[in-house]
Amino acid sequence: MAKVRIKVMKTAAHMDLIADHVDTDAFPQDGGPCPMWTIGQEFLIEGSWAERPEGFCDWAWSDIQRDVTMILLGADLPWLKTPGTAIACCTDGLRPVTFKIERVEDD
Repeated sequence: MAKVRIKVMKTAAHMDLIADHVDTDAFPQDGGPCPMWTIGQEFLIEGSWAERPEGFCDWAWSDIQRDVTMILLGADLPWLKTPGTAIACCTDGLRPVTFKIERVEDD
């Protein structure tokens, strides 16, 4: 059975953009990286169809689902060093999160 691991690799906060565009008095949680994620956090998907893991942000899932499905179905990206991997991110322009998506081979 096909498996894919999604791992949080990096979280960022564009503080200059946040300072210019976010009302941090009304939304104090928007003053740093997205609070939903921890670097190293992992999710495992098993099966023939990529369904959003429980607890995974809907917005981030919408952004990376295409890459997860591609890797789950056996694709390799020729520009990446490791076959069966993809690097993708959510498109939050203020607080992006980068994920590593990797196929997990059965032993």
